[in-house]
Amino acid sequence: MQVFLVEDSVAVRERVAAMLESTPNVELLGHAADADGAIRDILAGSPDVVLLDISLADGSGFDVLRAVRPQAPQIDFYVLSNVSSYPYRQLAGTLGARGFFDKSTEFERVRELLAARAGAGAP
Repeated sequence: MQVFLVEDSVAVRERVAAMLESTPNVELLGHAADADGAIRDILAGSPDVVLLDISLADGSGFDVLRAVRPQAPQIDFYVLSNVSSYPYRQLAGTLGARGFFDKSTEFERVRELLAARAGAGAP
């Protein structure tokens, strides 16, 4: 299963990359720190899953969702953000995200989700 990461924090990117490397059948396809780069690279690479932060260096994760979901509805988006209050979770769901995780309290749940999807061969 190929995963694309949209995250502007180098420390978080490194942490997620390490998590993905230790997850069987999961490969980090690429990453982007800004909305425009993410949109371009996601559409070009067509990953199975995108892990998406809301706050980016330029633009937002919501910009990415708005641009990519209509063009590539087969890609599953999961938001992984420190900005996790209800309005953000609701908007992410409305825009098509399959899940929302708080970086500070639910990081391991992301690994569990990806491991389960990769093991089951889920799209």
